[in-house]
Amino acid sequence: MSLIDRYLTRTIAVPLLGTLILAAMLLVLDKMLRLFDFVVNAGGPVSVVWRMLANLLPEYFALGIPIGLMLGILLAFRKLALSSELDALRGIGVGYGRLLRIPYIYAFALMALNLLIVAYLQPIAHYRYEGLRFDLRSGALGASIKVGEFNRMGKRLTLRIDQSRDNGTRLEGIFVQVDDASGGSVAATAQGGRFLATDDSQVILFRLRNGRLVQQSPKFPAPRTLTFASYDLPIPIPAIDPFRSRGTDYEELYLDELFRLGYGGAASGEEQRLGAQANLHFRLVEVFMMLMLPMLAVALAVPPKRSSSSLGIFIGIVMVVAYHKVNQYGEQAGAQGRIDPIIALWGPFLLLAVLIGWMYHVIAHRPGGQPIATLEWAAARAGRWVRGLLPRSRQT
Repeated sequence: MSLIDRYLTRTIAVPLLGTLILAAMLLVLDKMLRLFDFVVNAGGPVSVVWRMLANLLPEYFALGIPIGLMLGILLAFRKLALSSELDALRGIGVGYGRLLRIPYIYAFALMALNLLIVAYLQPIAHYRYEGLRFDLRSGALGASIKVGEFNRMGKRLTLRIDQSRDNGTRLEGIFVQVDDASGGSVAATAQGGRFLATDDSQVILFRLRNGRLVQQSPKFPAPRTLTFASYDLPIPIPAIDPFRSRGTDYEELYLDELFRLGYGGAASGEEQRLGAQANLHFRLVEVFMMLMLPMLAVALAVPPKRSSSSLGIFIGIVMVVAYHKVNQYGEQAGAQGRIDPIIALWGPFLLLAVLIGWMYHVIAHRPGGQPIATLEWAAARAGRWVRGLLPRSRQT
């Protein structure tokens, strides 16, 4: 590896890794607050938030890797351009094609990693994430009892606790009611109590102390009451339905499974075939789009002479995010049969490739060419127009 290649490798690596980590962390922090709120409202343990976030990381990296690659190369070449190092390299005969060798090594390596993520890691992580959501709603992860509120646990158990001490091992001010299938019920109030495990995994024991119990049944002419110092109330644990099998959602299918459904004749109907095709092409265009990012980054990195504007960074981010949103719309349109999935997803890809190819041709092969010069001029004119609208400060 030549000195130029080693220098470019170091120059690109720092902003690339920093941007990738920053983008992933921003997405995680945005989701973390909503997950905490969801888990607390569902009454589940807070520790499950970290498991849910871990299963979201493949999805966030699949989006963050292209942005990190584009910004890493863009910031590196922008640094070279602003410090006149790029002019020096071109002055000794090093063209843009030669300078893109290292960016494309990064691009191919990250494209292979992103393909692995969207093909296998993201589907299984998505399925596990949905499984955790299901377990939270069903109570399979263990439900926390909200103090001072009536808690409905299962179909036949109502519980209220006034105070909880020693991490839930001492409960005070208890009301509990258990209904049975025959129309009867057992209601009890107690000064205190605690939960105990039994040999039967489907039954827990609620040991109450200093309270009163009322039992009602259609067989009794009048309710039966009982005052007790200690009473063991068996409580059946409600049965929980198993989580669905993987593959109900196209996001949970591997690439080879999507291909068999979309083109291998394994689909059960036209709707499933189109949905599989749309999701397959959506994942592929998101990955292959990374081949165009080095040229896009170089075209946007070099500002016009005597300018240090960062407009290219903004345009690059907007283009990558907007293209992702266009692909999402194309996937929906292809799955619904309104547009052929190939046209809906590869059409925008070809248009973007032509635009990026033109931008790179202008910067690399036209003397003094600047693909964003017009946008720089328009942004400067807009800035002057806005400043002209602002009231001038009065001179005293």
